[in-house]
Amino acid sequence: MNNPSDRKASVFAGIDRGNSLWQYMQSMSPETVAQLSKPNSAEVFQMMEHHIIGMLGGLPSDQFDVSITTSRENLGRLLASAMMNGYFLRGAEQRMTFEQSLQADATPSTDL
Repeated sequence: MNNPSDRKASVFAGIDRGNSLWQYMQSMSPETVAQLSKPNSAEVFQMMEHHIIGMLGGLPSDQFDVSITTSRENLGRLLASAMMNGYFLRGAEQRMTFEQSLQADATPSTDL
């Protein structure tokens, strides 16, 4: 099972084929999935990285032999938590950008 597509198939084998979200994700091109998976800013990426490290434990792997064992159900919960955190951070990033643009528009121009 060294083939990435075989690993993907085994990980998602338990997903109900009637699941419309699963079907939608399957219909997306790999480029679209890659684009949706990447945060727009380094700050969001760093916050997500810290969140996941906090959930898994922050021991440096170069100094410790770190091994994490879990069930499929708990791994699914971890993935859902990471996705929700990323969704929240992306929304916060969009709101911050929107507020900054509104503030820039509201500032009177001194270039007369």
